[in-house]
Amino acid sequence: MQQTTHQMMNQEQTSSINVGNEERLVSLLAGAALMLAGLKRIVPGGFLQTVGAILGGYYLFNRGLTGHCEIYHALDMNTAVETNKNAVSVPHQQGVHVRKSITINASPEEVYRFWRNFENLPRFMNHLESVRVMDERRSHWVAKAPAGMTVEWDAEIINEVPNEVIGWRSLQDAQISNAGSVRFRPAPRGNGTEVRVELEYVPPAGPLGAAIARLFGEEPSQQIGEDLRRLKQLLETGEIATTEGQPSGRGGSR
Repeated sequence: MQQTTHQMMNQEQTSSINVGNEERLVSLLAGAALMLAGLKRIVPGGFLQTVGAILGGYYLFNRGLTGHCEIYHALDMNTAVETNKNAVSVPHQQGVHVRKSITINASPEEVYRFWRNFENLPRFMNHLESVRVMDERRSHWVAKAPAGMTVEWDAEIINEVPNEVIGWRSLQDAQISNAGSVRFRPAPRGNGTEVRVELEYVPPAGPLGAAIARLFGEEPSQQIGEDLRRLKQLLETGEIATTEGQPSGRGGSR
């Protein structure tokens, strides 16, 4: 009877783990970084942001330590279950979906050609540190993360029609699993090109990671809207205007 009880306790403890090993490691690192940033008071904003960073950091650290996430439990999600190595990069119903579009006064051929040289992307995507093209289909990406951290992944093109669409997905073992597409369509009445970006991603620490990122103003839906505005400026005027000390004008993202 004693042995049966011990086995039941072990099974209960194992079943409570719903966070994958890689995600647990990222949670530990991100949690420690956020708590340290909060304790050193280097978080942008005032008292509430500092407290939020400390509490969020503690939650992430504990999440990584125990392997249990209450949010995942409530949503009946489990990233600790081993998945098929051939599965898509963003598991069903585990990602955050972002859609943004903008009209640029340039031809679809010109916009596509500029975007297709992926090493151009950090010129207008502020969250990217670098993109290195490895071959015709694969590239290596380094992006900024909250609290001065970085994340890296390899991506591959899975769908491409010149001057019309580029589709991609991250490869296995990416620190941020993501997939998406960018489409280049002639705008109505031939007035430039409509650029439409669709992105699906899994935050480094799950849904809570997206909320923590918003605390730092680095949530991807904000990033992409601002990135597209900078791309429009770059292709239409040849330069990106600085906006330091000015309103962000987020209402005009579409």
